[in-house]
Amino acid sequence: MRRIVVVGASAAGLAAAETLRREGYGGIVILVGDEPRPPYDRPPLSKQILAGQWQPGRLDLRSSADLDALGLDLRLGTAASGLDLADRTVHLADGTAVPYDGLIVATGVGPRRLPGGGGRVLRTLDDALTLRDRLGPGRRLAVVGAGFLGAEAAAVARGLGAEVTLIEPAPVPLAHAVGEDVGRVLSRAHLDHGVDLRTGVGVTEVTHGGVRLADGGLVASDEALVAIGCRPNTAWLEGSGLTLDDGLVCDEYCAAAPGVYGAGDVSRWHNPLFGTAMRIEHRTNAAEQGMAAARNLLHRDARRPFAPVPYFWSDQYDMKIQAYGYLRGHDGIAIVAGKLDERRFLVAYRTGDRLTGVLSVGMPPKAIRPWRQAIAVRTKWRDAVRDTLPMMLKL
Repeated sequence: MRRIVVVGASAAGLAAAETLRREGYGGIVILVGDEPRPPYDRPPLSKQILAGQWQPGRLDLRSSADLDALGLDLRLGTAASGLDLADRTVHLADGTAVPYDGLIVATGVGPRRLPGGGGRVLRTLDDALTLRDRLGPGRRLAVVGAGFLGAEAAAVARGLGAEVTLIEPAPVPLAHAVGEDVGRVLSRAHLDHGVDLRTGVGVTEVTHGGVRLADGGLVASDEALVAIGCRPNTAWLEGSGLTLDDGLVCDEYCAAAPGVYGAGDVSRWHNPLFGTAMRIEHRTNAAEQGMAAARNLLHRDARRPFAPVPYFWSDQYDMKIQAYGYLRGHDGIAIVAGKLDERRFLVAYRTGDRLTGVLSVGMPPKAIRPWRQAIAVRTKWRDAVRDTLPMMLKL
């Protein structure tokens, strides 16, 4: 391969480019990104950047010197618009055609929007800076969606003195991800910090003066943040012949087609550790999958399945939330340390007869780290919680 194109200049794409060089690839590496900025980190957007604790330059994933040392052909500020598999060519929005011998797709996700497209979203640095300038004492913020992004933004806005209304259509925020019991505990933190939390309420649109609810009511606000999830950035791949289904469908090696690999939030791949297809929108997975995709692209005769134990974290008020594993679709949970009502606990998750996840709130990192290995070696549920069976919440 003389020319490898990486589409997506964020954590996954940069990790892929760096891995190509680290593995000894000396050919041309073209890194394409739709934003004009060099690769930067996104998790701090809803935390330190929105809170005004960090300056934008601190987000840079690498210095200019480090990027220069990689010898990349950077194509920033231009999105990919199409892919021709037969001709092995990526088409860019500026009309450029970029041929490749190997391709890594790392285009991430974009924010979902309400009908009519009203309200702000929080995906880019510009999004975060614009919203930050409009928050403060006396300002009213309505947040539509109480997932991790919406919850983090609500917590930061309260810390800045804004009045916050957090609106969630589900009866219990985050129940689909962490379970109802944990979801209720995390929700209680918002109430304790003065957030007007409204659950089981749908939203139809963002309109002049606020957010219109499904029942016709209006939540008055100066600003509205729409945080109702993301969709994979795969529009440019439509008609290419690649399989698209809630992301770019890849096998256990991150391969979507011969010479084409996926990485990061856009990739839906089969994780053999859990025996299921998954698409993970977390920073750690993006970097790890970018590295795995690059290695497997280069070393086709020595490919390795990408079978990670996913990890994510969230900061809300004084709560540090950390999790390992795949929590969605779990069959039961058990408290293995601490107490839920004290917001200092560690919870294990069961799927079938296996330990498949663990989540901690307010616990030191050393309390949760050993559980990662237990998940990685497919520990049986009863072995994992043998000493804590009386505290099991569900079976």
